[in-house]
This record gives sequence, structure tokens and C-alpha cells, in this order.
Amino acid sequence: MENKAVKKAKKGLLSILFGRTTLILFLVVIQLLIMLGLATILNDYAVYVYGGLTLIGAVIVIYIINERGNPAFNMTWMLLILIFPAFGCLFYIWVKSQLGTRYIGKRLRRLRLDTARYMQQDPGIIESLRESKPSNANLAHYMQYQLGFPTYQNTSAQYFACGEEKFPVLLEELKKAEKFIFLEYFIVEEGYMWGSILDILKEKAAAGVEVRFMYDGMCSISQLPYDYPKQIRKFGIQCKMFSPIRPILSTTQNNRDHRKICVIDGKVGFTGGINLGDEYINRKERFGYWKDTAVMIKGDAVQSLTMLFLQMWNVSEMKTEDFTGYLTNMAQTVQPELGFMLPYGDSPYDNENVGEEVYVHILNHAKKYVHIMTPYLILDNGMLDTLTRAAKSGIEVCIIMPHIPDKWYAFAVAKTYYRELIEAGVQIYEFTPGFVHAKIFVSDDDTATVGTINLDYRSLYLHFECGVFMYRNPVVYEIEKDFQETLKKCRKVSVSDMKKNGILMRICGRVLRLIAPLM
Repeated sequence: MENKAVKKAKKGLLSILFGRTTLILFLVVIQLLIMLGLATILNDYAVYVYGGLTLIGAVIVIYIINERGNPAFNMTWMLLILIFPAFGCLFYIWVKSQLGTRYIGKRLRRLRLDTARYMQQDPGIIESLRESKPSNANLAHYMQYQLGFPTYQNTSAQYFACGEEKFPVLLEELKKAEKFIFLEYFIVEEGYMWGSILDILKEKAAAGVEVRFMYDGMCSISQLPYDYPKQIRKFGIQCKMFSPIRPILSTTQNNRDHRKICVIDGKVGFTGGINLGDEYINRKERFGYWKDTAVMIKGDAVQSLTMLFLQMWNVSEMKTEDFTGYLTNMAQTVQPELGFMLPYGDSPYDNENVGEEVYVHILNHAKKYVHIMTPYLILDNGMLDTLTRAAKSGIEVCIIMPHIPDKWYAFAVAKTYYRELIEAGVQIYEFTPGFVHAKIFVSDDDTATVGTINLDYRSLYLHFECGVFMYRNPVVYEIEKDFQETLKKCRKVSVSDMKKNGILMRICGRVLRLIAPLM
């Protein structure tokens, strides 16, 4: 008789072989093989199509060079076309001709217009900000008039240095809900954390509170059943997947909803790096201790998080929604001690790299220091130049990275940047107890941002993201304090440490760096 361990292993193997994930990957591979086969057939008639391919390739390369966008992505496309002319040309034409991305982009632009009247900027706030720090007023002007994100006052904040700190507060705030609860998360995994939250959501829905729950479709690969939204709706909870994973090649499936937003009654809002899974509260260990961060805001600025959620929720809706019932009651008197708060979102469809703009702004206008936590370090030339230039100008630039990575290939690429950064004066530390998933920038004891945006191509250019920019709010001191406490648990990386990396790791890192925009 087989023992339980063997039976469990066999069951796991069968689930992998015949599960939906394998099926999706199999069907995608078939589509890639068909495209490669078509390219091979064209190459078989090289005498006849060589001139045509050369002409098409030249036209595409000229178009890419002149196309608006990040040069790193353009270089990757040109490399693909030069190495694999037929396949590269076909693949590029296919990607650029997809209607799905155009529809989502058009729909989001429409929703932004629909919510614009609820996101009006108080001119007095901009003027107050300009008197305090003109460069931040310039950022606020850009955020409002280019993207529709106002700057607020009268907003308090509480910072959480780990998931274990956030979780009980989140539960307590959910229990207080009277009107609505909005949840939007990248990862949701069945377990203690999500089970505890779901129990409260069920109770609130039964009591008449409007509950909406949206999660990224990537969860359908391994975390949740494909019909999970249907299961959740039985409890009176509105539930949907954003961009469900389907067995077709589509660029829309590359643009994931990486946001983490919780809004309660328009009064309380949460965001940060913490998803809804047990590893995020260290109830389950995956890569040592899981270091993550989040922020809770209360007050006027919650309205932006509310509207960010409603925009994403309505992407797949056909009718126009009335948002007036979800508005925040703005404070009538100013509390100057709370400083300024600017929640923002980033979209791959608006031709604006909002997260990168915020990070670059902090680096360019720091006077003393910029302290950073990020799980990934896959940089384009612009961000690399900004980091090194800040360090060379005398700014203390410190980056805390994981010591135990969750993705070896991303870690291998990150290490290819270490030498250049360190030689420029950037200090790099690795968190020895485990994995850092936090995404924070803090500067000069007065400026910080907490959100979902990693320092890699995916977060900066391909995903839907969000964050909160803070200036002169007391919570900035708490963020810097946490950075210093985390630093005590880190080891500093030196140039000599680069020699200790295995030759295979170094080779893999350099090769993968060529295709980093696709990672």
C-alpha cells in the first residue's frame, strides 16, 4: 500500500500535468510554434521573400526608433528583429495590431473623464505647497493636470512596518464598515489571512453593506479556482477577476493589476506591498522572514483611492456608474500639521510613467538622503543615471534588497547593476533574515512614498500600480525609523562581493539583462 506522502506526490503531479495552468501554457506554446513555423516557411522561400523581409524589417526598425516610449523596450524589439527577422517582424506586427489593448486604453480614458469632476484640485493647497517646497508643487501640478490626481491636506496616516502590524488593524476597520467596502489586490490566496477577511465580508454583505472584491486574473493560474468569483457572489459579495488568464497570446495579459487597495466607507484607505496571503503576515514561511510595508490613510485623500478602484472596476462594465454615493466628505478646516498627501495610480495605457516620475522626483530634489526598499532592481538607463547622479552629487542613496530572493533570475539581473551603483556611491544592503517585498522611498525627513511599485520594468511600465506621496506628514518619520531598524538586520554589499557570485549566475544575469524589458 502506498503511503500518504507518495499518494500526495502523485496527486500533485497529476494536478500539474492535467491542471488548467498546464493547459494554458500548452495552448500558448502551440500558438508560438505556429508563429515560428510560419516564419520558418517564409525563410524557406528566402530567395523570394528576403527583399520583402528586409524592407519590412527596415520599416519596422525605423518606426521603432521614432516610436514614443522607453528606449530599452525599443532596443529589445530591434534585437529580436535582427536575430530572427521573419519571426520578429511577424511578432511585432501581431503585438501592435491587437484590438484588446486599444479597447482597454480607450475605456480607461473614458472613465478618467467620468471621474474627473470628483477629482478636482483645491488651488489653495497647491499655493500652500508652493510656499513650502516649490518642486513638490510642480509635481502636484503635473499629477493633477496631466493625470487627474489631486493633492490633499487634512489626511492622517498610519504606517505598518510589516504585515503582522497591518492585518489586525485592517480587520478592525473592516468591522466598522457601514456603507461600502472596496478591495482590489494582485494576489489572493486561500488561508488564514484571506479566510479571516472573507468572514467579515460575508457578515457585512449580509448586513446590507456594499462589498466589491476584485483580484488580478493571474490568481487563476495557481492560487484560486477559475470560478472563484461565482463562489464568492453566493455570499452577496460583488466579485470579479481583472483580465482573466486565457490560453491565447495577448499583450493585454501582460498588463496585470498589481495594485493593493482597500477602501472603507470613503473614510479609510489602505495601500502598500501587502497582498492577501499568509506569507505576507509571516504565518507561512517561503523565503525566510517576509518584510513588507503598507500605509493606512484617513481623511480627504481617501477619495482618490476610491476613484482609482471604481475606474478599474468599471473597465469591464458596459454601463456608466454614478459615483456620487462614494464621495468623501471633505474637511472644512485645515490641519497644517498633517502636511500634504497625494495618492496616485499608474497605468500602462496612458503614456505616462507615473511611478517612475515620483521616484525620479524624490531623487532629483533630495538634499540629504534617499532611502529605498525594493524587492527587484532591474533598471533602464534613465533610472540608473538618476540613482548614480544623486549619489555622485553627495546625496546618501541607500537601497535595501532581499538576501533571499523569490525569483533567482530577477536577482541575477539585479546583481549586474550592483558594481556600477556601488562605484558611483550608492550603498546597497541585503536583508539577511529573508525577503524584502516593501516598495518605499523616503527622503530628508519630510518626503516619502509607499505603494506597490517595484524598481523593475514590469512595475514601472507594464502593470497597473498605485501609491501615496507624502510631504510633511508625521508618518514620514515612522517610515525612516523603520528603514533604520531594517538596516540593522542587513549586510552591506561591496564591490569585492561581486567576485563571490558564481560564474553561472553572472553569465545568466548578463544574458537576461538583454531581455530585461520582457521579464
